[in-house]
Amino acid sequence: MVTNSLELIFDFGSPNAYLCMKVLPELLDRTGADLVVTPCLLGGIFKSTGNKAPMVQYADAPAKLAYENLEMRRFIERHGLSKFRINPHFPVNTLTIMRGAIVADDEGTLDDYVDAVNRAMWEEGLKMDDPDVIAAFLSANGFDGPALLARTQEPDIKAKLVANTESAVARGVFGIPTFFVGDQMFFGKDRLAQVEEALA
Repeated sequence: MVTNSLELIFDFGSPNAYLCMKVLPELLDRTGADLVVTPCLLGGIFKSTGNKAPMVQYADAPAKLAYENLEMRRFIERHGLSKFRINPHFPVNTLTIMRGAIVADDEGTLDDYVDAVNRAMWEEGLKMDDPDVIAAFLSANGFDGPALLARTQEPDIKAKLVANTESAVARGVFGIPTFFVGDQMFFGKDRLAQVEEALA
């Protein structure tokens, strides 16, 4: 049987990406699809496309920002995502942990890495742009933190994250979470029903 594939353009800096990843397992079970996570740099996507984070974009439209927050709360309540917390250090510079995702992908541990760092960011509220915090957290969660951090400085690792980000922008990506089913693009957690239809 040929299995459908669902690609997620991903950065730990997006709380909505975390929320989506918490509900994706059931969607994947229902559709028989495989998930492919493509690490990209949200800041780079914003810079290339002129897009901005909602808290910046809607700073002068408080009603719109309030509605964005309402939608997030509804999603959290609907799916029982009680562990979610807005990171007290938000916005966090995710460059190092996203390079870490490239390292983990290279080493075949991307799924475990994403699960762990998502928890650090959006459940435990850690300052995941502090190298000491990153190393200590990774070491406490089954990784060699210092070794992984050292690899984030390798030119090939840096270049791969840049290439992923540029490729995503070239495909029309302007924010995260963005999903691809084949060449069909879907943006945001409120498009998951459409994603499931496309997979089915």
